[in-house]
Amino acid sequence: MKKLLFIATSALMSFGVEAQIKMPAPSPTQTISQNFGLGKIELSYSRPSIKGREVFKEGSELAPLKNVWRTGANGATTLHFTDEVSINGVKLAPGKYGLLTIPGNTEWTIIITKDTTVTSPAAYKQENDLTRVYAKTMKMREKVETFTMQFANVQAESCELHLMWGNTTVSLPIATNIKDKVRKQTEQALAAEKVSGNTYYTAANFYYEYDKDYSKALMCVSKAIDASPKSFWMYMLKARIENAAGDKVSAKKSAEQCIEVAKEQKNDDYVRMATKFIKEL
Repeated sequence: MKKLLFIATSALMSFGVEAQIKMPAPSPTQTISQNFGLGKIELSYSRPSIKGREVFKEGSELAPLKNVWRTGANGATTLHFTDEVSINGVKLAPGKYGLLTIPGNTEWTIIITKDTTVTSPAAYKQENDLTRVYAKTMKMREKVETFTMQFANVQAESCELHLMWGNTTVSLPIATNIKDKVRKQTEQALAAEKVSGNTYYTAANFYYEYDKDYSKALMCVSKAIDASPKSFWMYMLKARIENAAGDKVSAKKSAEQCIEVAKEQKNDDYVRMATKFIKEL
């Protein structure tokens, strides 16, 4: 009897182990981390697939029009910012936020909410909205089967979050301000007792590209060249600064110096770059 009980128990235990079947998630979760400005954006969402169903229609099974949508599947969709950003002119402090949408035929409402738990229209409370963006829909030639979000057109102070599904796409612009922080860092670095040529070069880039203060940019790049006269790329930056300041004569001279030093260093890329620059002056 004991032997029979042992065999039966062993069989049940064996069946329990063998009965565990692992399947892929129908709407797999994706987390995207994007460096942006001086910080980072992390997007977390689940990605449903159409699988022959209707999407963005009146009463459709997937993301029906004029209904609050979690903008994904399963859990809530969230955005986490490590630095302050601006959406639709509203400043958002570093932290985690919910992303919701209300699809429409020609325009979507994109909602940034302080509630990071909304997974259904019934759970949504408009009083938790931080900002709403009205985004025009665009049609894509190629159909996107699995709901996809991605960061695009990423620049120093702006980027876009693209939402794509079926033949529809919408875009959410996101902005940040790096100038004030970098300016402060730059001023502190230049005020140090000892300043390296690389620091002067970085400062010159900041004043040229962001502050458009060509006088300070020229002063910094000149000191950078004094510290490292064989750095051909620095002459190229100086030429661009001089050109932006309206001094084409000096810009041409600096570009010619870039060519001369680049040839010595056997860097054909900068020779071509400076040659083209001179032709376009």
